[in-house]
Amino acid sequence: MTKGPPPLAARGLKLRQLQLIVDVADTGQVVAAAQRLNMTQPAASRMLSELEHLLGVKLTARHPRGVNLTAAGTRLAELARGILHEIDSAATEVRDINNGKAGFVSLGSVSGPSLDLVLPVLQNLRIMRPQIRFDVMVDSSDRLIGELIAGEVNFYLGRIPDHVDATQFAMQTIGPEPMSLIVREGHELDVRPPSDLTETLRFDWVMQPRAGLLRRTVEAYLMERGLPLPQRVVGTASLMFTLALVSRSNAIGVMSTQAEEFFRSQASLGARIVRLPVAPDLMVAPYGLVTMRDRKLTPAAAAAYRAIAEAAGLTAA
Repeated sequence: MTKGPPPLAARGLKLRQLQLIVDVADTGQVVAAAQRLNMTQPAASRMLSELEHLLGVKLTARHPRGVNLTAAGTRLAELARGILHEIDSAATEVRDINNGKAGFVSLGSVSGPSLDLVLPVLQNLRIMRPQIRFDVMVDSSDRLIGELIAGEVNFYLGRIPDHVDATQFAMQTIGPEPMSLIVREGHELDVRPPSDLTETLRFDWVMQPRAGLLRRTVEAYLMERGLPLPQRVVGTASLMFTLALVSRSNAIGVMSTQAEEFFRSQASLGARIVRLPVAPDLMVAPYGLVTMRDRKLTPAAAAAYRAIAEAAGLTAA
């Protein structure tokens, strides 16, 4: 196959030549264009001649007061202006990526912190650093740690599960995650609030599937107090399904207090749910910011990490 001529860059095209043709278009004079580039008029004239030779077309036509660009020269100046602008924009974007003002961040979170920390921080970062793009995965720590190992998330808010080798991770602890029991407005336990957990056990419960940390925490809490486990439990990891089932039945839902407050707040969704005045000390084990110990965060991910750490009252690592 016959090869075409080598690309212009390989044949010696320079950005300075493109800037020169733009300046000639702006000023109509080689002398003025040369002054803009801090070079002599003869040097500018030679550069124009080299550019014409490189392209094989006439770019300028002299007249008594200076030069006019030919149709080819005018079009080249238009294209060169766009190319130079794109290069300047690329340089700005590269600098922004390097200092964390641009880029892509994928982070994960368990449900409570996703609303209490990630949401407000993300809202602020969208204003302060609008060039950063985000993906947020809300799931259990068991799922999130797998995504972290696979490189699908840069970091997550959650816990390090017992079944993994914790030495490969770094974690800045934020604190325990308080839990709440909820029912729909008008529920029997809303009308006559229970004095203890015993009165709740005759209703269906909705909480995490078996073996989930929240589920294990609730079951341990009940057993430590000599109480039986709920006989009828619907297991789901979905907050939306929990809210839907609670709002359409007499079931009791279990979710993080941060999530319960967010959904109940009129400023948010105004869900018609009520927190039961029982088990005020029900909490899941402390969570924190989890990263791979040997994997450096990208500048954008580091900026998001610092923002969340500061919002949580921590000093970013």
